[in-house]
Amino acid sequence: MNGEMDSSAKEPVWVQDDLLKLLDAIKGNLPEKDLAKYKTSESHLDWEKVAFNSYSGEMCKQKWQEVSREIRKFRTLTELIVDAQDYVKNPYKGKKLKKHPDFPKKPLTPYFRFFMEKRAKYAKLHPEMSNLDLTKILSKKYKELPERKKEKYVKDFLREKETFMFSMMKFKQDHPDLLENVNKKSNVPEKPKTPQQLWYCHEKKAFLKARPDATTKDIKDSLGKQWPQLSDKKRMKWITKSLEQQKLYEEKMREFIQQHPEMNMTEENIVKSTLTKAERQLKDRFDGRPDKPPSNGYSMFCAELMSSMKDVPSTERMVMCSQRWKLLTQSEKEAYQKRCEQKKKEYEVEMNRYLLSISEEEQQRILSEQKMGRFKKGGGGSSPASKKKNSKAKSSTEKPKPPVSAMFIFSEEKRPKLQQERSDLSDMELTRLLARMWNELSDKKKEKYKNLEMTLKAESEKQSKDDKGKLPETPKTAQEIWQQSVIGDYLARFKNDRGKAQKAMEATWNTMEKKEKIMWIKKAAEDQKRYERELSEMRSPAPVIIPGKKMKFDGEPKKPPSNGYQKFSQEMLSNGELNHLPMKERMGEIGGRWQRLSQKEKDRYKRLAEEKQRQYKVLLEKWLASLSSQEKATYKEYNSLKRRSTSKPGATAAKVKPKAKQSASLIIHKSFSIY
Repeated sequence: MNGEMDSSAKEPVWVQDDLLKLLDAIKGNLPEKDLAKYKTSESHLDWEKVAFNSYSGEMCKQKWQEVSREIRKFRTLTELIVDAQDYVKNPYKGKKLKKHPDFPKKPLTPYFRFFMEKRAKYAKLHPEMSNLDLTKILSKKYKELPERKKEKYVKDFLREKETFMFSMMKFKQDHPDLLENVNKKSNVPEKPKTPQQLWYCHEKKAFLKARPDATTKDIKDSLGKQWPQLSDKKRMKWITKSLEQQKLYEEKMREFIQQHPEMNMTEENIVKSTLTKAERQLKDRFDGRPDKPPSNGYSMFCAELMSSMKDVPSTERMVMCSQRWKLLTQSEKEAYQKRCEQKKKEYEVEMNRYLLSISEEEQQRILSEQKMGRFKKGGGGSSPASKKKNSKAKSSTEKPKPPVSAMFIFSEEKRPKLQQERSDLSDMELTRLLARMWNELSDKKKEKYKNLEMTLKAESEKQSKDDKGKLPETPKTAQEIWQQSVIGDYLARFKNDRGKAQKAMEATWNTMEKKEKIMWIKKAAEDQKRYERELSEMRSPAPVIIPGKKMKFDGEPKKPPSNGYQKFSQEMLSNGELNHLPMKERMGEIGGRWQRLSQKEKDRYKRLAEEKQRQYKVLLEKWLASLSSQEKATYKEYNSLKRRSTSKPGATAAKVKPKAKQSASLIIHKSFSIY
């Protein structure tokens, strides 16, 4: 019996060298192309071949399962061994460092010392209070504590902090290999800080020197209010520092991208401003950028008037400006417009001068971000109207513009010359003159412009046909969608060798279990539905909704009364009892009868209306489910237009008329018509 106890008591002790030998033995017994799931490889492994020294196959298997529980497993066993070796060499790596038995414990802050000291006493005094309420009370008590009493907790904290720092230094000396991984920062350059972040870091140090017991919340509350109150000159100091940091970061990042092409990063990833819009405007103003003038005479008038209306509420300012503008004579309005045009010309000259004085990078930024494309190095530029046209053309590339008319082509040709000859005419008067000139033009001369119109129309029709003929993007298979999601990892593993990566992905997909593929099969089914939906929409274009016209949808359930009174009215109108009265008197009589009803009767009608509403919701959901995606979109759009048209501000609610029976001939199967 003693012999049995001795043998059972002798459990094998695995040292680090033995564990590494075990991992090498497992690695040596794996197949050359190990692409199966790690559990499959583990179950097929011959553990007797893995056994070494005094460790049996079963002992090796048990130890491996113990080690594998500590590492992530969503890879092949070959890849898993690397992490296992790393874990065996350093079990306290990364976040597990603080679990090390020798790792020194951080000292409690002054507030937590006070909290731990007083909590038991307050919990006994107020047993009905929750932990949250106790925390709030103790937090308030600590804030109200005089400085001399707080000093005791601060001193204890500082004393323990010194001990902690000393213990931490000793821990670093005793375990340099553990801290290597913690202190080893990524070699990716650190992102630049914003002006506010730089200022905050600087002020935080000064704040903590004055108040070492301050919490993060105290610092944020105190400093958060100071930044908006800083003068422009002080802000400029931090804006300049932030821009310097950004320039250095961009240089380092360009070098880093060249050294690490596998990161797949571009210039767009690194060129991102650290300044807000207000900070950028402040910087430009300090650099001498001219202020943009008002866009027209009315804007100039409002700007001048508002400078003397600081005491007037902002909601009333524009109303007052509009009223005063209406009181001006036409000559006074034209004077403002002329001043505005003069300001614009001066601004163009100053802006061109400013652009020439700055770097090309800054020029590009101003021309793109601030939409100043009309100011070029050589001067001159396009009008705001043409700029709007360009932006609209860009935003609607998918929808081609309708071709222009012959008269429009004629007007555009003659307008520049007329503007020079008749500079006294406004745009509206000029358009009227051009219209008269077109009407007086002979048919022979008009023919040239009509031919141009026909050419443009033919091109537009051809473009629209080409666009309609384009089929939607073909649906992807489950394997293609999966490969698209993992291609980056495989390219990184095979050093951007696409051929090898493709073969490896195909092999992995073929060995994947069915339950692992289900998610990708579902995504492929969704993509197929998307393709079919887009194809049906392309073949049958959506009907045009005309606002203000009522639409009839085939099979749509009739809307029930929304309350008890409407249900009662509906009943009275349908039974024919009041048909001898005109509609106005009929509704008055119904209102009077409703008032004379008992509360019990009113409640009955209310319950009937609610029941009808519930039935309507069920029927509506079923009907909507039977519609195609295109019909559903049309129905929703019509309802939203109807809501907008019936909810104008200040309008009175219209009386609801009984719905007349619609002719069956107007209803077409699965379609709608406007009547």
